[in-house]
Amino acid sequence: MTRPPSSSHGARRVRCRCGRTVLRQLVGNRAALDVTADADELTPAAAAALREPNRLDWCVRTTAGGPDLQWADCHRRRAECTRPHVIDHQCTAPPAANAHAHGRGRQGRRPRTTSVPEGQLTLG
Repeated sequence: MTRPPSSSHGARRVRCRCGRTVLRQLVGNRAALDVTADADELTPAAAAALREPNRLDWCVRTTAGGPDLQWADCHRRRAECTRPHVIDHQCTAPPAANAHAHGRGRQGRRPRTTSVPEGQLTLG
């Protein structure tokens, strides 16, 4: 019996706009989530303590290709997980909309208008 291919090839280390190094990966085989997590490794208990309804923790499996994020349901498979965990990243950089307000966006341009009512989709 063969296993289905993984939805990703492990996490990439990238820099967030706030300057922190984060891990990015699609996690899951069917409906994958685009995960951005802090690169700082935590114990499973420390990561679980930081977990919130909209901030998940992830189990980090180390492979030959680097870190691979997995759902942190490892406590269901084993009594206690020995792998490091990471937590979803909470960016501290100002929102992208502020970049336009501070003169770094389109300068001197009027907002784009359309010929259709707001909320109506157009094909273009």
